[in-house]
Amino acid sequence: RGRKGEFKKQLQALAKTGYVRGRIDGVLHNLDEPIDLDKKKNHSIEIVVDRLMIKKDINKRLEASIEQAIKLAKGIVLVAVVDGEERLYSEKMACPDCGLSIPAIEPRTFSFNSIYGACEVCNGLGMKFDFDPARIITDPTRPVLNGGLGMAIGWLDDEFEVQVSKIAQQLGADLSLPFEQLPPKVQNAVFYGIKERGRRVEGIVDVLNRYYEQEGLVSEDFSDFMVTKPCAACRGARLRPESLAVKVANRSIAEMVSWPVTETLRFFSDLKLGGREEQIAGRIVREIRDRLQFLDAVGLNYLSLDRAANTLSGGESQRIRLATQIGSRLRGVLYVLDEPSIGLHHKDNTRLLSTLEELRDLGNTVIVVEHDEETIRRADYVIDLGPGAGTEGGHVVASGSPEVIAQSSGSLTGLYLSGRSEIPIPHKRRQSNGKTIVVRGAAEHNLQHIDVSFPIAGKSTLVNEILYKALARNIHRALDEPGLHKAIEGLEYIDKVIEIDQSPIGRTPRSNAATYTGVFTPIRELYAMLPESRARGYKAGRFSFNVKGGRCEACQGDGLRKIEMSFLPNVYVSCEVCHGKRYNSETLSIQYKSMSIADLLNSTVADALRVLGNIPQIHSKLQTLVDVGLGYIGLGQSATTLSGGEAQRIKLAKELSRRATGKTLYILDEPTTGLHFDDVKKLLDVLCRLTDLGNTVIIIEHHLDVIKTSDWVIDLGPEGGAQGGRLMVAGTPEQIVHSKKSYTGQALAQVLLKPSSRQLTLH
Repeated sequence: RGRKGEFKKQLQALAKTGYVRGRIDGVLHNLDEPIDLDKKKNHSIEIVVDRLMIKKDINKRLEASIEQAIKLAKGIVLVAVVDGEERLYSEKMACPDCGLSIPAIEPRTFSFNSIYGACEVCNGLGMKFDFDPARIITDPTRPVLNGGLGMAIGWLDDEFEVQVSKIAQQLGADLSLPFEQLPPKVQNAVFYGIKERGRRVEGIVDVLNRYYEQEGLVSEDFSDFMVTKPCAACRGARLRPESLAVKVANRSIAEMVSWPVTETLRFFSDLKLGGREEQIAGRIVREIRDRLQFLDAVGLNYLSLDRAANTLSGGESQRIRLATQIGSRLRGVLYVLDEPSIGLHHKDNTRLLSTLEELRDLGNTVIVVEHDEETIRRADYVIDLGPGAGTEGGHVVASGSPEVIAQSSGSLTGLYLSGRSEIPIPHKRRQSNGKTIVVRGAAEHNLQHIDVSFPIAGKSTLVNEILYKALARNIHRALDEPGLHKAIEGLEYIDKVIEIDQSPIGRTPRSNAATYTGVFTPIRELYAMLPESRARGYKAGRFSFNVKGGRCEACQGDGLRKIEMSFLPNVYVSCEVCHGKRYNSETLSIQYKSMSIADLLNSTVADALRVLGNIPQIHSKLQTLVDVGLGYIGLGQSATTLSGGEAQRIKLAKELSRRATGKTLYILDEPTTGLHFDDVKKLLDVLCRLTDLGNTVIIIEHHLDVIKTSDWVIDLGPEGGAQGGRLMVAGTPEQIVHSKKSYTGQALAQVLLKPSSRQLTLH
């Protein structure tokens, strides 16, 4: 079928075998007659195996004829009905025309983690690393060979300058001009090369690609010049073409998993199955529908099913696991949840609590570690630990129903539940000085081409992906590409932008609050100035656990010894020489107020402040840690043992201790995570100190007490994900509560209009 040739020998052999007729290119021929075919053209040859009249007794002859045809044509049979249609049958899972074969369809056919389903180009990742011209040319105001290339010049061949000169000569370009002044055709040739007399002259991207693909080179060496782009073969779908060709109701699996949960749920709810289809897939569709409803019930209706796990927040991951448990319908189970309300809007939090109550009503016990007021009020039983945090807590202050806790005089939580203490509303809100940063046409992810103004003293995509990255690139020359937007106005009002997130302050046990905030340096200098240190010739370096001299060499200043367990996780035990103190005995013999430097590091920040409070350089840094509510943490406590909220507040304390410029923009993403009412109050006081210095603080937050104390609120919605991304309302909290379309305004009205709240001021 569809092959070139004269086929004389094949036709003669068929005639000798006993076949009488054949259809060649749609025309019947007798095989015993000469047949001349053009050997330069494609021909389709079909041999007539049998001709039958439909009668009752033809079954045996029909079976024999079909077997003969299958054997002759290697698995293909063409049935032609007189004055009717022709049908082509094949016993192979392959196209009879082109021979394309597709393996049997199995569940793994639709998995990008399996070689049977993954796109062969991107190996199921959906993305490819590619070199970005904008990152290669770091300074377009300079000539390409005289400073324009930046660090990329180190990877280029010695002959590259000659090649670029050839490109410029052929195109008539002047390479002494700044790169931005070169014609677009020349710029493109510099990156991607040209053909010269049939020979290709490499461009910058060609050379870098050649090195990138060489074995032995680390891909991280090129990361500064590369960006992630959707795979051109699968267009980000991550699957093979064969997998994407299978469709249900004209939709591929890639389309279904890219929708928000609500849209996918609607699709399967509306899906109509026929009799046979219902028998095959009815139970599966019902199972899919039930699981989607569970995700919707825990407030994850905005997520798409193909959302990467590493992009989910801790709260989102926890609620996905919760949805799985609800679907199992187990009874007699003890569930423990750690702050499931993180990142939830008030409206979604209410739905989450209803889901937890549903789990309880099934006959399970649900224990929730939480500071959220609504969660505490809806609990059946509350255990309040305190009275403070860290070493200042650990006692059962009160237990019982929420009403019992509210009446307890010794419970700090009870004070806030009863209204005897509260986070007050500012008596007077700060007025804008008329200066604003304006983001025009924000369209990254789910943002719907919105314009948003931030007064100088949205949600994560608007602030973190667009505003922060654009400011960081403009002010600090950062390489990260900002999210899709048209323009940002008001950059002249900012000289520094700082994102204070919840990432760890360090990833090794050596990192701690003292080293991160910089207070450890003056502490070491203090110990070096003591008379006994001077007599021994000790310098500040003697009191560092990172260098030889004063540290314990048995554990190299870690205080711990690592025991490798082969196939099990490594085990860490206290060093048997220094007993976890990190220093050798000579260093530990130097004491200030009867405390060695190890004793000081093992003390809390509050205790260290009492000991070192008379030293201004140390006092200011320790005081800021106390001000942000971290007086309870150990001064030398390992960074790996700190929570995300604690790490964020340590970063905040470090910023507070810096000299203020009055033109700094601070961005915080959900800083109240893990905080008690009283800690939230302390945090807000600290943020007010930053703004009182003339700085601007943008907070991404759902906590109503934070919203009610803000000077300006930007409410994006109405829902999460694809159903949001619109500017619902912007203004003061008093203006937000009067917006009928704002869910935030409806929830805010409940706390903003409390009579007692008006009697107090923020300070």
